[in-house]
Amino acid sequence: MHMSSVPPSSEARNPFQLADDWLAAGQQVAFATVVGTGGRSPRPLGSVMVMSGSGRVEGSVSGGCVEGDVISTAGDVFAGAVPCMRSYGGEDMGLWSVGLACGGRLDVFVEAVKSSQSPSGTFPSEFLPRINACREAQEPVVIAFALDGSSHALLLPKGELLTAGDQPPAEIVARMKQHRAAGETGVVAPDTTPGWFVQTLAPPPRLIIVGAVHIAQALSGMAARIGYAVTIIDPRTMLATPARFPGVRLMDGWPDEALIREQPDRNTAIVTLTHDSKLDDPALLTALGTPAFYIGALGSRKTHASRLDRLRGEGVDEMALRRIRGPVGLPIGGIEVEEIAVSIIADIIAVRRHAPLAQEMAWWSRPVTTA
Repeated sequence: MHMSSVPPSSEARNPFQLADDWLAAGQQVAFATVVGTGGRSPRPLGSVMVMSGSGRVEGSVSGGCVEGDVISTAGDVFAGAVPCMRSYGGEDMGLWSVGLACGGRLDVFVEAVKSSQSPSGTFPSEFLPRINACREAQEPVVIAFALDGSSHALLLPKGELLTAGDQPPAEIVARMKQHRAAGETGVVAPDTTPGWFVQTLAPPPRLIIVGAVHIAQALSGMAARIGYAVTIIDPRTMLATPARFPGVRLMDGWPDEALIREQPDRNTAIVTLTHDSKLDDPALLTALGTPAFYIGALGSRKTHASRLDRLRGEGVDEMALRRIRGPVGLPIGGIEVEEIAVSIIADIIAVRRHAPLAQEMAWWSRPVTTA
């Protein structure tokens, strides 16, 4: 089996990888992290924006409402100011304060990465390669920091605890271990002095596409844009080429064998697109034996009904068959390749985010009847 060595496309949006790259280029780097929210907050807790001294910005903390003020605050931190907590929105904000159009509230913590360019920085640069190595290995890590920049801690997958600055309180370390043991990706800010922020840094979600077909070209690009690490499996090497899928990780083995090697987890979506039962059926049988959060298969209702009959013949029970979303994608009436790709990525998002829409889409598993 041959596999391309292209790094995951989602790494282009990884703020910690960007920070490491910018530091290596001799630039100052700062992080802005959403550590508190209220009301209809535009971005969730833990959202990160990374900024360089040269003016480059990636990520967001509000979707546009307060980024200008945060960037200005980062400039002060680059100049030697202490880490800063900025609060936006809420009923106590004055007429001329920077606010949120949605009426929510955000607390954003801004700190520089400690380096030769930013000697007063507080975020430990030595954490960055460890975080990025774990991300590449699809392993979560837990990070915690005091909201005055005085202490940082990083809990690695095998239990190793790295610290920088003051020793973290025992209750914070216990909370980090609790997050790691539970596989939680949430955040918490315990009432300590100073306050602390604890967050699991999960690896990017994965999308494994079986079939290097035309739809896969559009789907892989859309998935990478929203942060998925994409892999395409197809033994037909004339289709699975870097020229057709630039920047996408490719595997040319048989889909069932390649899926076993990939070990899909609860952070993985799998979509079969080949329209060839010799490739799709073994892949689906293997996928159903994994905890993948999404399994979809391209094809008409008639094609899908035949597919389900074949899988029943292989001993797959009805409960397992209900996991296969087919015909894959939300019913938006898409005809063009790009439209079909939009319907598929929208369905994947709906399932991953537990949207009511995903639960209502039982249409894909039974025939539609008309009055």
